Amino acid sequence: MTRLSWIVVLVCFACVPLLGQAAGAAAAPQSSAGATTAAPIIPLDENGRKAKVLVEQGIQALGGDTYLNIRDREQQGRGYGFHHGRPSGGGSVFWSFSEFPDKERVEITKERDIADLYVGNKAWEITYKGAKPIEQKDLDDYLRRRRFSLDAVLRTWVNDPGVVFLYEGNAIAAQHAALRVTMINAKNEAVTLFFDVDTHLPVKKAFEWRDPVDRQKNLEEEIYENYRPVQGIMAPFNVTRYFNGDMAGERFFNNVSINQGLDPAMFDPNSGYNPNKPSKR
Repeated sequence: MTRLSWIVVLVCFACVPLLGQAAGAAAAPQSSAGATTAAPIIPLDENGRKAKVLVEQGIQALGGDTYLNIRDREQQGRGYGFHHGRPSGGGSVFWSFSEFPDKERVEITKERDIADLYVGNKAWEITYKGAKPIEQKDLDDYLRRRRFSLDAVLRTWVNDPGVVFLYEGNAIAAQHAALRVTMINAKNEAVTLFFDVDTHLPVKKAFEWRDPVDRQKNLEEEIYENYRPVQGIMAPFNVTRYFNGDMAGERFFNNVSINQGLDPAMFDPNSGYNPNKPSKR
């Protein structure tokens, strides 16, 4: 795993609202003639309608159309990694830049001289030696979390006619009284969301996936806390990730901004982009 991997997996949930849509489109099954096969429309029963209403309330709480139409996002803060629930190092400052639908750059160290860059389904680690592709396993982990990111679910899954919505009642999530909704797509992939009963904001997300090597299921969870208003949206400034019940990472944002316009050079692995001497946007 690269030095940035533990930070990147924390950042990607909030940085890639439409990436799941791009990945899903690329993976859509095709007929022999090359035409895309449309997912069957799943009619909503009373339970499903209630579940979808809760999801839509969550989207409105996050900012409604302003949230759904974010073009780019910048985040700065400090991240901490854990191994089997125990801290692994003293953490690191980071800067994250996302341009939707499929670009993300994460820089670390005070000098911002190490970065991981994701463009589409390719990725590079960038240092003073230049850019080199990241390890395939790290890329696979990133793409999976991107597909199940909170924003991808709320901006892509919710509009997929083949997704099943299940209302699962009251729950306690991150010490919040919450309402639980599970969404299942046409690939039989499922994600569960927990919405605060008062604010309607999402406070927790969970999904399972099966390891292709040992065939064992893994559970990944994220907790969203300390929401603050940012340019017409509500953004969580504390995010905690769990892997199979153990804390895997924490991040604390100092600054979040949206729709500022980003330098295209930062998403080119061969541009020689210097974050300390940015060109004019």
